Amino acid sequence: MSKRLFDVVAAGIGLALLSPLLLLLALWVRLDSPGPVLYRQQRVGRNGVLFDILKFRTMQHRLEAGAQLTVGRDPRITRAGHFLRHYKLDELPQLINVVQGSMSLVGPRPEVPRYVDCYPPAVRVTVLSVAPGITDLASILYKEESEVLGRAPDPERAYLETILPVKLEYYQRYVRERSFWLDLRIIVQTLAAIVR
Repeated sequence: MSKRLFDVVAAGIGLALLSPLLLLLALWVRLDSPGPVLYRQQRVGRNGVLFDILKFRTMQHRLEAGAQLTVGRDPRITRAGHFLRHYKLDELPQLINVVQGSMSLVGPRPEVPRYVDCYPPAVRVTVLSVAPGITDLASILYKEESEVLGRAPDPERAYLETILPVKLEYYQRYVRERSFWLDLRIIVQTLAAIVR
């Protein structure tokens, strides 16, 4: 089975099975604070093509702009947002991105243009040669990234100098070793990490 076919089938089944949960979460987001249910942010996709990533909105509307890193107990995060972020439920709308073809279930996490500009040129070519994913090995390793950055004196510097280089190593490793079975293993590990 091709990766694209697997992505479309799995994401379609996921959207169908999770539709009651998605509706409940959407209603909670809407009732918890004024503003749209979904948050869109421009990210860099395969071959450098920009696309809008979809998430459940977890911040106060009109306060989402500003710092592109969310660290610690950011005061902009809503009550529902804290829960959604903790259990990674804010990422579920990205199944729509997968069906649309701008993302894959598994692949390097898509970054905002500002941070992609910090990639070394050769690394940028490698990482952007595949579709970005909802999850990957680096996402499992840094699932508490916001809390880690919240403890850093300079969160952006800590991200650029400490976390991003490690992520890029994982992204390149994925591109080199990617396979159907590796994707399945990462999906299972991601689900296990969320449950834990």
